[in-house]
Amino acid sequence: MGRLFGTDGVRGRANADLTPELALAVAVAAAHTLAESDLSHRPLAVVGRDTRASGEMLEAAVVAGLASAGANVVRVGVLPTPAVAYLVAETKADLGVMLSASHNPMPDNGIKLFAAGGNKLPDEVELKIEAAIEANGSSAWNRPTGAGVGRVHDLLDGADHYIQHLVGSMSHRLEGLKVVVDCANGAASDLAPVAYREAGAEVVAIHAEPDGININEDCGSNHLARLQAAVVEHGADLGIAHDGDADRCVAVTADGEEVDGDQILGILALAMRDAGTLIADTVVATVMSNLGLRIAMSHEGIRLIETKVGDRYVLEELRASGLALGGEQSGHIVLPEYATTGDGLLTALQVMSRMAATGRTLADLASVVVKLPQVLINVPVGDRTVGAGAPAVLGAVELAEAELGETGRVLLRPSGTEPLVRVMVEAATQEIAQTVAERIAAEVRTASPVA
Repeated sequence: MGRLFGTDGVRGRANADLTPELALAVAVAAAHTLAESDLSHRPLAVVGRDTRASGEMLEAAVVAGLASAGANVVRVGVLPTPAVAYLVAETKADLGVMLSASHNPMPDNGIKLFAAGGNKLPDEVELKIEAAIEANGSSAWNRPTGAGVGRVHDLLDGADHYIQHLVGSMSHRLEGLKVVVDCANGAASDLAPVAYREAGAEVVAIHAEPDGININEDCGSNHLARLQAAVVEHGADLGIAHDGDADRCVAVTADGEEVDGDQILGILALAMRDAGTLIADTVVATVMSNLGLRIAMSHEGIRLIETKVGDRYVLEELRASGLALGGEQSGHIVLPEYATTGDGLLTALQVMSRMAATGRTLADLASVVVKLPQVLINVPVGDRTVGAGAPAVLGAVELAEAELGETGRVLLRPSGTEPLVRVMVEAATQEIAQTVAERIAAEVRTASPVA
């Protein structure tokens, strides 16, 4: 078996790569791995999902696997990933499972796992789960029988508890603010509009009618055009875009301009510094963050620590160093005081709270980060490792870095969840960045063509 876990859990085409049999095996292995350290009680697991039609099928398999391993299961239904993580902590569960492929298109689905406390799993625990699946499968466990089989219950008010938690995190209410929220026809479709109204905002919701098929379809944080038009049409103060499982937040100004995760990090860093809550005046970001964020933070006397791509690596650094703010350019923002994972709704509320507290527009707040021109090309490949590591590709990267010098940078990395190699180039001008990125992308395509 190859590496099962990617950057954010197990992901693949539902019922093809990610089958019910695999979901059941992952659930059994996770139950044994994550609950084996404490045998004083019957393990408890929380299971949630996004709005994909395949989530119903995979949820049934996961629940069956957990119960067959002797774990009691609490189903929370369709909720954002951060809500599931929150409920794992609130219920003192031993583990949590979220069925979602986040921003990926509908045919995909995924399994995200949480340990006790709602924390994402470190690499070594994922490897233990993979080893357990490979060694035993789902049929070789010493299965409990009779009263030893796990029981399954539904939690009907999980969303209410989560909304109360979110609104309770705010320093200022949002009366007077008008926001358009793009729910991506995903897990936040019901919840996000309610949360923002509870916080005092006037809310216009779009793409909040999931049918099991339309999640992330030309909407959400990866497709901003409709949100940008809606913000201008409704005369809103801002727009908020979530992805399918609402662990991301990307914003739009009143004029329809995008505000990405780097700019949001800048906004929140200054807000927390001013409030005295930015521990050690330090922010954690990933290597994908724009150089403009580093320059802005340095100008403000704020230190920036970089990690590998993936909000779990940001989380690991935040926990290891005891810090209070981190995130990714993609819109995964982590606030450990209130969440154990990226939380798009929490992030949006904190940004709007800053607007309410200062009376400043989102465009004005976001101007703290002046981004260098950046081009990101996602290159489909036959083999991610070959595409990112071929000598011709590495030679093209070395040449580009010599050309750019201190005026830009190149980042080449295989996707953790898709058959892609990501080529990112920053440069003094958009034209230079585009030219260099396309040159490297061509070498990647040649090194590992799609079959």
